Amino acid sequence: MTLATPALDRTPPRPPVAQLQGVCEARGPADLAARLADLDRWIGGELRDFDAELAVVPRGVTAVQAAAHHLLDLGGKHLRPMCVALAAKCGAGFGPTARQLAIAVELVHTATLLHDDVVDVADTRRGQPAARTIYGNATAIFAGDWLLVEALRRVRGAGDLGLLDEMLAIIEEMILAESIQLERRGQIDGDVADYYRVAEGKTAALFRWAMRAGARAGGCDDAAVAALEAFGRGLGVGFQIIDDCLDFGGVAEITGKSLYTDLREGKLTLPLLLALPRDRELVGLVAAAIADDSGAAGPANHAAIASRIAAAGGLAEARREAQRRIAAAIDALAILPDGPGKAALITVAEATATRDK
Repeated sequence: MTLATPALDRTPPRPPVAQLQGVCEARGPADLAARLADLDRWIGGELRDFDAELAVVPRGVTAVQAAAHHLLDLGGKHLRPMCVALAAKCGAGFGPTARQLAIAVELVHTATLLHDDVVDVADTRRGQPAARTIYGNATAIFAGDWLLVEALRRVRGAGDLGLLDEMLAIIEEMILAESIQLERRGQIDGDVADYYRVAEGKTAALFRWAMRAGARAGGCDDAAVAALEAFGRGLGVGFQIIDDCLDFGGVAEITGKSLYTDLREGKLTLPLLLALPRDRELVGLVAAAIADDSGAAGPANHAAIASRIAAAGGLAEARREAQRRIAAAIDALAILPDGPGKAALITVAEATATRDK
């Protein structure tokens, strides 16, 4: 008997490439949406096969597995599995081994989201109630732990013990990055160097592994593996910067997440760090918002801070830095021969630079 997930008002998640197309219909280079349509024709079927395999990750009879599938079933951009697939297709192709590695990377990512929502006391994820609000914090934590075990089992099954060791190191790197962020919470004197240490470990590390794993599964040579891993690093840092911009300047109905979460939790992210030296009144406003444990100041104060960050140029400069990081990621692919795999990675990177969710 399988424990049922509570019925939610949701439509089936859009395929990964379709989600990127939606972002690019009105933004980015004029031909980007057309290139994404080409990408969907080239790899969409294989990604749908991936989605089908992800859907049959064991559901079991426990609340822990139900909580895990609550988030898995909501879909997502699946950008990290797409990185595995495209890196593999720069070599021999996205075969069964690469597909298991793609599932593993998505399970690890989902585990971190389950844990993050508990740490951040988040109420929504992907436009729906966070798993912790339905199943409780303890169950959500255990669900994340279970997904990590499932992920490591799949990496081990791929038969490349080097990739297993690297995944263990990546998980450790992610934990240490989160610990830095936790220790720095509420400290108004945060610096940009700490921010990048967190972004490298918290987000870019898993993108790096996704690219490396796909390249190895696809039989790429060492130079290509290194280039693809460097691409993953730049893409991951750029992705995180944009995520942090959206926390201040996004639209909750589009992002599917509550706004101002970082501010409420005392996390100093790049848009705020760039704005603080330009608007010294922000220091007092942010300190007061962080100290407001009761939440009495309310969303209006958070929105006012976000407006000042934008007025000081923090959001625009952070967006430009994200675009620089993503451009550097594309430059890392220069050693690869021209072909559909390389072109697809460039398309995904450019789409990521324009995203609003």
